Amino acid sequence: MINYLNYILQDWQVNKETSSKSRFILLMFRSTKIFGLLPGPFSLFSSFYRGFYQLLIEWILGVELPWNTQIGANLKLLHCHALVVNHETIIGMNCTLRHSTTIGNKILPDGTASGSPKIGNNVEIGSNVVIIGPITVGDHAVIGAGSVVVKDVPSCSVVVGNPARVIRTLNTTLSFINNESQQAEELASVSSQHQ
Repeated sequence: MINYLNYILQDWQVNKETSSKSRFILLMFRSTKIFGLLPGPFSLFSSFYRGFYQLLIEWILGVELPWNTQIGANLKLLHCHALVVNHETIIGMNCTLRHSTTIGNKILPDGTASGSPKIGNNVEIGSNVVIIGPITVGDHAVIGAGSVVVKDVPSCSVVVGNPARVIRTLNTTLSFINNESQQAEELASVSSQHQ
């Protein structure tokens, strides 16, 4: 039972300075991951719980974070509005997502859907960012606000623009520390330099 509680609450502490909405969404996301896969005789409850999650989080709160998306521990959600994540997206540990961000696939010329992004660990994603297609965002990357990412992003790099391009490589010693205030300053400086 303690393991289930630890799993459900794994994002709680990292979101202590965000909002109660962020904490609630992530609590529901993690609990639906557990209850959404109950076997046999509990499958009716599983279906109900998944439907309740979709109604509450997607329709009412306006955050599309499918319950079956693979997301590592300590996900931080800032401002929790208009976030859209495709269920095939993979997000690593200690990542930060901001409002009005879309992460997903794109429709190919033949009408089929492409793959979805794989985002590494300790990635900072600014607001109004679009990351689409079967691309990889490396560990410790910073994606500036308003960027459109359609190509792979190297680890420890800062990207901005439409289409996004690398403008700086981070000092790996500093980036591996995962200092939140430094990452926030980096993101703010990138956004202000390229507006």
